[in-house]
Amino acid sequence: MSIKNKLNRMKSHIKREEKGSNSSSFHNIPNEATIPFIEEWEKENVYPYWLDGEYCLIREVEYPLTYQHGKYKLGDLHSVVEEWNKVMYEHPLSAKGHAASDLFFFDTETTGLGGGTGNSIFILGYAQLTAHSIVLKQHVLPHPGAEIPLYYSFLENIDYTTLVTYNGKAFDWPQVKTRHTLIKDHVPKLPEFGHFDLYHGARRMWKHRLERVKLKVVEEEILGINRIDDIPGFLAPMIYFDFVETRKPDGMLGILKHNEIDILSLITLYTHLSYQLLQKDHQISAKEALEVGKWYSAIGESDMAKNTLHGIQKENSEETIVASFLLAKQLKKEKDFIQAKQLWTKIIQNHTGNTDLNIVIETYIELAKMAEHKEKDIIQALKYTLKAKNILESLPDGKKKMDDLYKRLERLERKSVKKEKYP
Repeated sequence: MSIKNKLNRMKSHIKREEKGSNSSSFHNIPNEATIPFIEEWEKENVYPYWLDGEYCLIREVEYPLTYQHGKYKLGDLHSVVEEWNKVMYEHPLSAKGHAASDLFFFDTETTGLGGGTGNSIFILGYAQLTAHSIVLKQHVLPHPGAEIPLYYSFLENIDYTTLVTYNGKAFDWPQVKTRHTLIKDHVPKLPEFGHFDLYHGARRMWKHRLERVKLKVVEEEILGINRIDDIPGFLAPMIYFDFVETRKPDGMLGILKHNEIDILSLITLYTHLSYQLLQKDHQISAKEALEVGKWYSAIGESDMAKNTLHGIQKENSEETIVASFLLAKQLKKEKDFIQAKQLWTKIIQNHTGNTDLNIVIETYIELAKMAEHKEKDIIQALKYTLKAKNILESLPDGKKKMDDLYKRLERLERKSVKKEKYP
């Protein structure tokens, strides 16, 4: 029978188990011999966890800190956290105030991508760093109705400060909260919630380079990780439903390996993003450095933004133009008008046909403002504004943005005529 047909058969079966799970032949019998294929599970470091006659399965794997996963060794996480604790500035991904062992790299596998009570988590996976290794554990739901031992085993010994996930804010943790609500009277309280969501960092840093920022794409294109014989994540629900019916562990072991790689990749991705944000990645591209500078600017860390954008000035690229513009805007905020003007002047002298014309237009407008209000040079302000107007009119949607520029031109022309009459 195909997996698809088995899946269709399982739909009604799963509903029956959820309504009356005590009908299962191995409920309330804490005897490993009653667990189907227990010997095969044990060969893969998977063991049952019993609670009140019901059980879940737990797999534990340990990696040495020297293990290379993509660009980095797992033990590089220690160095990253140490570096975060040395700096004075803040960032959403900063581990300042934490030890490396506080970070809790967390990922789930679920029966669907939607939310709500109809979507079940069947693997809760996580890894933590110790002094000598990375310990990765996965808690498996053997069948619907065994969620109490699943969550109890997951929560009973967890003392973490910060989650590290990939889109976990929008998906993984809400799923945990939803399922936990259904059984909260039977399991420990959820721990306090802190979160580093690496999806948002990846999207900010590499949207210019990647069409999609799925974790697998980021692994291949950014982190140097190539999966071999990996089971696609979208097949996981179907394989799980087949497992619930047959109890055979083969397919589930493949899903556990998929989840394991996801979690290890979170460690590598956090390490890589941190090195870039800490300015420790000596191979960072100009585009990536620009995104780092923009990110620091967006969160108000102006010194780090300026430091990063200054570094891009050494490059001879279009990123230099963008960095110069952003740096000039920052200097203007700090009332350093002389340096700001120098950078804006450099932009209009050095921009090329590849430069974003909106930046060139904005640069002319900024120079016009400075000439009008700071230098009281109305003629020069008018010249800059006319330059901006000419470029804007050449753009396909330029006329839609002309209103403010026309108002500026009219005001400057009136001032210019007045100055000729009354010099």
